Amino acid sequence: MFEKTNIGNAPCSMGMDQKLAVLFTYVFGWIGALVFYLVEKDNKFVKFSAMQSILINAVWITLIITLSVLSRFPVFGFVFSILSYLTSIAFIAAIVFLAISGYKGEKIKLPIVGDFAEQWSATS
Repeated sequence: MFEKTNIGNAPCSMGMDQKLAVLFTYVFGWIGALVFYLVEKDNKFVKFSAMQSILINAVWITLIITLSVLSRFPVFGFVFSILSYLTSIAFIAAIVFLAISGYKGEKIKLPIVGDFAEQWSATS
């Protein structure tokens, strides 16, 4: 389902512990991830985690907006409303999983989002 790689503890250009920086990229949402993505210059693991966090947040926000709009329709509105709640629970579980794994020094690459994150964090 996803790729898992053990990463050591390389230094960050910001002077912060790599594991703590990766934890912060997931915990502080897309704003925190954007800050780490723009500020970090050397550590590829932190940049990858920041970009993956930005992308997973973008996917979640898009899904929530779409499901919220669809929940306004009378016939299947209840179903889309339930899907919205389930999507939020799945998102929170994924963020917690990614944050804990990143803090342990494990790089988790999600199927589609991870491929984009790897490409975009390598080219910056």
